[in-house]
Amino acid sequence: MSTLLSQLNLTSLPAQLPALLETARQQQLSYEAFLELALQRELAERQARAQERRLRSARLPFAARLDSFDWSFQPSVSERMLRELAGLSFVKTATNVVFLGPPGVGKTHLACSLATAALEAGHSALFVTLRELSQQLAQAGPRGGLAAVRRYSQPTVLVVDEVGYTRMSDDQAHALFELFSTRYARRPTLVTSNLTFAEWGTLLGDEVLASALLDRLLHHAEVVAINGRSYRMRQRLPADHPQGTRTGEPRPLSPEEARVG
Repeated sequence: MSTLLSQLNLTSLPAQLPALLETARQQQLSYEAFLELALQRELAERQARAQERRLRSARLPFAARLDSFDWSFQPSVSERMLRELAGLSFVKTATNVVFLGPPGVGKTHLACSLATAALEAGHSALFVTLRELSQQLAQAGPRGGLAAVRRYSQPTVLVVDEVGYTRMSDDQAHALFELFSTRYARRPTLVTSNLTFAEWGTLLGDEVLASALLDRLLHHAEVVAINGRSYRMRQRLPADHPQGTRTGEPRPLSPEEARVG
């Protein structure tokens, strides 16, 4: 029996077969009902393995879900909008999502939560920081340059994290533009950044190129500007300290800064 199941590539059934046969005896299942139960178990195991592969391939830095996000700590974030996005409307419409705000306010958590929702629905996703992406775009050899652009254009959802900490060379900036152009109107890209859009010219070293890239990124996009305190610092902040008044805390983004200059 095991040999036949192996030849049919029913790899999960051998281990489950004794329990399934006992269930069939106890419940006096018909041949049809037993076959359906066995195939359902095989399918469930295959789907679970496929989900594990997708999660590993996505390289998310941590397990993130919207249910674990502290909405009360960041009241500037619209929970309703994020939950609507987690319904995967952004995947269906190839709508980009850009999270703007100072360090530590939950941008990466929210981006990874949307990527997790896509993974659980059977889509592919991939996480990369801009620093890592820039290195791969500049890398010589068969996996660098345009090969890296092609690789990162494939996942249904791409998360580009920490845009703003890495200045790019001309070649890297043009390769990034090519990547965003390739994904434009086809697959959604999630971006987290501590920069206002007006500062992207400095990031890319070319105002014209930055304008063209932002045009593609923002044409079909939701922009989530987070004005709040750092999660990493909240254990050190007095509970009654007014938000945004602590010395050294990053200045919140104004609505004008969140838009293209």
